[in-house]
Amino acid sequence: MNIIHLSAECYPVAKAGGLADVVGSLPKYMRNNDVDAKVVMPKYATEWVQEHEFETIFEGDTPLGEGQFHYKIQREKEDSLGFPLYLVDIPERFDRPGIYIDPYSGHGYWDELERYLSFQLASLDWLHYSEEDPDLLHCHDHHTALVPFIITRCYRYRGMENIPTVLTVHNAEYQGEYDREVYSLLPSFNLSEVGLLDWDGKFNCLAAGIKCCWKITTVSPSYMEELSQNGDLSLLYHAERHKSVGILNGIDTEVWNPKTDPYLEKNYTLKTHRKSKLENKEALCDQFDLNPEYPLISYIGRLAREKGADLLPDLFSHFLGSEQSVNFMLLGTGDRGLHERFRQMNSRFVGFFDAALDYNESLAHLIYAASDFIIMPSRVEPCGLNQMYSMRYGTVPIVRKVGGLKDTVKDIGEEDGYGITFYDFTHHAAADAIQRSLSLYEDSKGMNSVRKTIMRLDFSWKTSANKYLELYRELIND
Repeated sequence: MNIIHLSAECYPVAKAGGLADVVGSLPKYMRNNDVDAKVVMPKYATEWVQEHEFETIFEGDTPLGEGQFHYKIQREKEDSLGFPLYLVDIPERFDRPGIYIDPYSGHGYWDELERYLSFQLASLDWLHYSEEDPDLLHCHDHHTALVPFIITRCYRYRGMENIPTVLTVHNAEYQGEYDREVYSLLPSFNLSEVGLLDWDGKFNCLAAGIKCCWKITTVSPSYMEELSQNGDLSLLYHAERHKSVGILNGIDTEVWNPKTDPYLEKNYTLKTHRKSKLENKEALCDQFDLNPEYPLISYIGRLAREKGADLLPDLFSHFLGSEQSVNFMLLGTGDRGLHERFRQMNSRFVGFFDAALDYNESLAHLIYAASDFIIMPSRVEPCGLNQMYSMRYGTVPIVRKVGGLKDTVKDIGEEDGYGITFYDFTHHAAADAIQRSLSLYEDSKGMNSVRKTIMRLDFSWKTSANKYLELYRELIND
C-alpha cells in the first residue's frame, strides 16, 4: 500500500504548529503496519533542511496560469525520519525565511496561493509522469486541498482521477480564500465545474477539497461535530457528513518520552517522577528567576485568538496581583499586541512570571517536564497535542472543554477524572479552573495520584494509526 502524504509542514523539517507533529509521526507508525507511507512537502530554507543531504530524483516544468515554472523533487538520502521524505524545490517560492510568515514584516507572504498551488502541481506532475504510482493521496489542510479537484477535473492529470483522496482538516480557521478569478492559475478544466472552487463568492481551497475528496477526516470526533454546527463552512460540512469521520490525533511517544528526552535536566519514569520533575522545575525556575516552591502554571503555543491567548494577560495578572503564591510561565509567539502586554508583565511581576516570546523546541520540552499544570483556554481546538504532551510528562492539563480537549481530558470532579476543565470562555470560568488547580496542588497526595494516572494514559498513534489503516483499505478496495 503506497500512501503519499502531501503537507506544508512536517516535524522536524519545518514546523509552525500541530500539523507538523502529526505529519512527522503518522507515516512512521503506518510503516510499522507494513504501509509504504511517504511525505512530500515544500523545500523551505530551514536549518534542518540545510543540515541534511538530498538527491534530485526528478525534475520538470509545469504550467501555472499563462506561464510555467521549473521544479525539482529531492529525496532525503538517509531516511532519518523513519520514512521517505521528498522535498519539492521551486526556485524563489520557498527558499525564504519563515514558513508562512515573513519574519521581517510579521505578515503572510503576498504570493501564498502561487506558493502552495505550485507545490501541489509539481507534486502531482512528479507522481503522474514518474513510476511512483500511489494507491492513495492523503492531503493535509488547505495548502494541499486543491489536489482532489485537480486530479479529477484538470485535463493535464487524466489517469489520476481514480486515486482515492483523503483530506484531513487540522485547522478549519484557515481556508485559503482568494478572489474568484484566480481559478485561471489552474490547469485547464471544464469551466462548468468552476463552482466546485467557490464558497460564498470566493475561491476557497478548503471548500474545494471538502467537495471533491473521497473522505474527510478531522483530528478529533468532537471537532467534526463542531464544524458541522458552527463556522463559515458549517453547511458544507453538514452536507458532506456522509463521508466524514473524526479520528483523534496521537503523539510520537519516542520523541515525547520523559525517560529519554535529551532536552530535560533529569530524565524520569512513572516510578521516579516525583523527585525528577522537581529537579526539572528547579532548573527551569533557576533559568527564569522563579521560586520552585510555588506551583507553576504554564502556557505553550501560538499567541492567537483561537488559542484563547488574549484571555491570559488579565487572567494571570488576577492571580499575580493577589496574595496567592503561584508562578506563571509562557512560551510562544503571535499577536504583536500580546507580545507587548507580556513584556510589560515581565517587568511588573519579576520573580513570579516570565514570557519567552519565541519558538524554542528544547525549552518547550523542559517546560512540559517542569510545570505542575499546563493551561489551554482555547476558543477553538481541533485536537490539541499540548495536553497529551503534558500528561505524558506528568503535568496536569487545565483546559476548556472544546474540540479535542473535550475528547482527551476528563475533569477530576468526574469518576476516574484526571484534569481540570471548564466550559465557558470567560475570565471567571478560567480563574475558577486555576483556583481548583491550586487547591489540587495543596493536596500533595491527590496531586501525586493524578500525576500517576495521567502518566499511565496511552496517547500514542497506535490506535489512531489503525483507524487510518482501516480507512485507507476501505477506499482502496472501493
